[in-house]
Amino acid sequence: MVHPGSIVILDFGSQYTHLIGNRIRRLGAYSEILPPETPAEDLKDAAAIILSGGPQSVYDAGSPQADKKILELGKPVLGLCYGLHWMTQTLGGEVKPGHVKEYGRTKITIVDGDTLLQDCGDSCTVWMSHGDEAVKLPEGFKLIATSDTCKNTAFADETRKFFALQFHPEVMHSEHGIDMLKRFVDVSKAAPWSVESFAKKIGDDITKEVGEKNVFMLVSGGVDSTVAFTLLNQVLGADRVVGLLVDTGLMRKDEVTLIKQAFDVLGIKNLHVEDASEEFLSNLKGVTEPEKKRQIIGDTFLAVQKRVSESMQLENGKWMLGQGTIYPDTIETGGTKHADKIKTHHNRVDAIQKMIDQGLVIEPLKELYKDEVRILGEELGLPHDLVWRHPFPGPGLGVRILCADKPDTIETPKLDISHPSAILPIRSVGVQGDNRTYRHALVLFSKEKEGDIDAMIPLATSIPNQSRDINRVLVCLSHADPFEFSFTPLSITRERADLLRDADNLVDRIMRSENLYQSIWQFPVVLLPAGSTPGGQTIVLRPVESTDAMTAGMGTIPASVLAAMTKGLLAIPGIDTVLLDMTTKPPGTIEWE
Repeated sequence: MVHPGSIVILDFGSQYTHLIGNRIRRLGAYSEILPPETPAEDLKDAAAIILSGGPQSVYDAGSPQADKKILELGKPVLGLCYGLHWMTQTLGGEVKPGHVKEYGRTKITIVDGDTLLQDCGDSCTVWMSHGDEAVKLPEGFKLIATSDTCKNTAFADETRKFFALQFHPEVMHSEHGIDMLKRFVDVSKAAPWSVESFAKKIGDDITKEVGEKNVFMLVSGGVDSTVAFTLLNQVLGADRVVGLLVDTGLMRKDEVTLIKQAFDVLGIKNLHVEDASEEFLSNLKGVTEPEKKRQIIGDTFLAVQKRVSESMQLENGKWMLGQGTIYPDTIETGGTKHADKIKTHHNRVDAIQKMIDQGLVIEPLKELYKDEVRILGEELGLPHDLVWRHPFPGPGLGVRILCADKPDTIETPKLDISHPSAILPIRSVGVQGDNRTYRHALVLFSKEKEGDIDAMIPLATSIPNQSRDINRVLVCLSHADPFEFSFTPLSITRERADLLRDADNLVDRIMRSENLYQSIWQFPVVLLPAGSTPGGQTIVLRPVESTDAMTAGMGTIPASVLAAMTKGLLAIPGIDTVLLDMTTKPPGTIEWE
C-alpha cells in the first residue's frame, strides 16, 4: 500500500522517472515510485498518479502496461511521453510512430491555457524525447498545446483531471515545466514533504539496515562517497566504520593527498589509503571496450577491498560494504524494471550486485540526486567548498580516457549545415528517447577568429535529430580548417593517465583563476586516441550546466578563456587537437563512456 496522500509515479522505464519524483518533492509534496503493474487497489490512498515515459512503443507486444482500473479511481492522472501514449491507447485514442523523432528543445504553441499551462503564455520551449505520438485523442479530451512536428503535443480531460504531455516538464530545459508540475501538485492536494527530514530519515534507515554489523566504506573522494562516509561516521560512530580510499592510478592530480587533508580537517581519522594503481593499470592493459573497462574497474575495486579487509582482520559476517551510489548511477545501469541500460556503473558489477541481493551492501544515498546529496552534506556540517566540488565518476579517468584498437567511422551524413565538418573515428555513449546509443560525434569547424560557437549551439540539437548516426556535436577550437582525424590504437596506460591528469589540472586551474568554477556543474576533460597528426591525441572539453545530472546543457565559457585553455593544452606534449562538446543530455550523456 502507498503512503496516504502521496503522488505515485508509475515507472514505465524512463531515464527521468526519479527526476519526476525529485521535482515533486521539491514542490513540497510526498512522492514515491512504483512499478507500472501495481494494482489499482494498492493506489486507492494516493493523492494522484503520474505515468512516466519509457523506451518502448506502447503498441508493441510485451510493452509495459498499467492496471486500467487506475483510471477509474477518481484520482488526477498525468501522462508523460510513454505515459501519454498508454493513457491515449487505453482510453480509446490512437498512437502511431511520429513523422519526426524529436530529442531536445521544441517550441510549442498553447491552444488552451487553463490548468497546467496557465503560466506559459502563448508559447514556450519544452524538452522533447520521443518517436511516437498520439494521432487520435480519446473521447472527452481537448487539445491544449501543439507544435510544428507534433500536432497533439498536450491534451486534457479537465472533468476527470486527466492530463497528457508529450514532452518532459520535469527537465530543467522545459520552460515553465516546474510551473506545470506545481499546477498538477495543487490539483492533487498531496501530503507535504520537506528536505529537512533527509538526515533523520536516512539516519534511521542506516541504523535499521546495519543492525549490529559494522561498515567497510569505499571512499573515492568525490562528493557522494564523502557525504556517505561522513554520515555513516555520525550515525554509527567511528568505531563501527572503516573507510578505504583506493589509489587506482586513475584519479585527478594530487587527489589522494587532497582527500586525506580534507578528512583530517573534519576530524575523520578512520580512513585507510591503499595504492593499487599498478594492479588497476595492469588489469586494464590492452582493454578497449567501454563496458569491459567498467567491469574490470569494479571487479578490481572489489578484489582490493577484499584483500585489505582480510589484512585488517575484519571478521566476515559482521561487516557490510558501504558505497556512495546515488540514483543516477542506478537508473543508468537499468536499475528500474523497464529502464533501458545506459551503462554499467562500477558499483553495480555482478559481484557487488550479488552482495546487494544478500543484504551485505549499504548505500545510504541510493535514492538521492546530486543536489539532494549536497544539501544533506551541508546539513551534516561539511564545508561548502567540499560539498559543492564538481562531480567525478567513480571509475575516475578510466571513463575519460577513450580507447580503441581500430578506427570506427562513417561517411559524413548529409546535413542541413553550412560549416565544414568531420566524423571522429571513435564512438561515444548517448541516450536518445530513453534508449542507450553508441554512435558517432560530428566535429564542426569555423574560420571565425574566436569561432561562432553561440551560432552553432542549436546545431547540437538539430544534427542528432537529422541523423540517427550522430549523438554528439563538437566544435574544433584548435583548427579553423577541416582535416581527417588520424587514429592511433591505444588503451589505458600510466602515460595516458598522466597526460589527461595534466590536461585536467590545467583546465581546473584556469576555471578557478577566472572565478568560473562554481558556475559550472561539472567539467569532464576527455582524451581521445586520435588527432590532427599521426600519433597525436585530442582533448575534448565538456563543460556542463545541470542541477541533477539527469539532463544537462553546455556550460557557458567565455571565448577568451577557451582560447587560453586551448593554448595551454596544445603546449602539453602529445596533444595536438582541442574540441568543445556542445551536446545536451540527451542525446549525449555527460561522460563519454
